[in-house]
Amino acid sequence: MSLTPVDIHNKQFTKAFRGYDEDEVNEFLDQIIKDYESTIRQKNELFEKVNELEDRLNHFSNMEETLNKSIYVAQESAEDIKRSANKESQLIIRESEKNADRIINDALAKSRKIALETEELKKQASVYRMRFKMLIESQLEMLNDEEWDKLADSFEEEGEEENTADQTSEEA
Repeated sequence: MSLTPVDIHNKQFTKAFRGYDEDEVNEFLDQIIKDYESTIRQKNELFEKVNELEDRLNHFSNMEETLNKSIYVAQESAEDIKRSANKESQLIIRESEKNADRIINDALAKSRKIALETEELKKQASVYRMRFKMLIESQLEMLNDEEWDKLADSFEEEGEEENTADQTSEEA
């Protein structure tokens, strides 16, 4: 069980012949009480600060997790589009091979159609790539925003204030 400042204050010593000077003991106990109260107060303040910083850390961890999920979803979408485009182009190639024995004019018409569809898929992939790039750039802009720098500066300032307070209390 921890001692409280009140426990220290209320402590009674037995008196003995040639015992300690009662006033000197009381003065010393008063000093211990003051120091102990100060230590408890500092401990409570630091505990509150740790809780606050843990809350902030959790907030930013959640943001990071959300961003990672968004990137993962975007990557999966890109892979799905790529697989779909690959499947579709393979299907078109098989069909053209099966129909190669037919009239040459039909084959030429179909190959032109395939070329147009391939160009359209390339355009769609290019548009998707550009949109995805814009999404990533906007996310990077958020990370490079001055608010992030201000937040980092505030953490540094709080750390410097705590160091100054620690040095001051050590000097005292």
